[in-house]
Amino acid sequence: MIFDNSLLLSSAQAITASAASTNVIDLGATGTPYGSAVALTRDIGRGEEVDLSVAVVASFNNLTSLQVAVQTSPDNATWTTKYSGKVVLLAELVAGYQFKFPCCFDEGTDERYVRLYYTVVGTAPTAGSVTAGPVASRQTNNSYGGR
Repeated sequence: MIFDNSLLLSSAQAITASAASTNVIDLGATGTPYGSAVALTRDIGRGEEVDLSVAVVASFNNLTSLQVAVQTSPDNATWTTKYSGKVVLLAELVAGYQFKFPCCFDEGTDERYVRLYYTVVGTAPTAGSVTAGPVASRQTNNSYGGR
């Protein structure tokens, strides 16, 4: 998989408690086209699905499970969960595990910012990290997690 560094949400981010992704994607402010009195309306829900790769790059310990959610925000302060992935148990959270994580937004989604939120259940892990971001296509061989 090829990641665009400017769109990377987590780069080997250590997950030691429930937390947001290190980075946020800013889809930019909508502008007003030349000659128009009205600004464009954002709608990130149209078009093709965008694959999101969320992969464990260092095995986890201690926790009971981990869940990943996609969140959006109009102001980078107030966040709404748009999609929550499967709850993944500790036994599966080993290096190389890829979350089965469809990433497509409903038509009409018009928030400017996008991030991930990692929810830890159980004891806080002292080991374990994740790399995540949008990709052109995900690797889908037999080791692909979440099936």
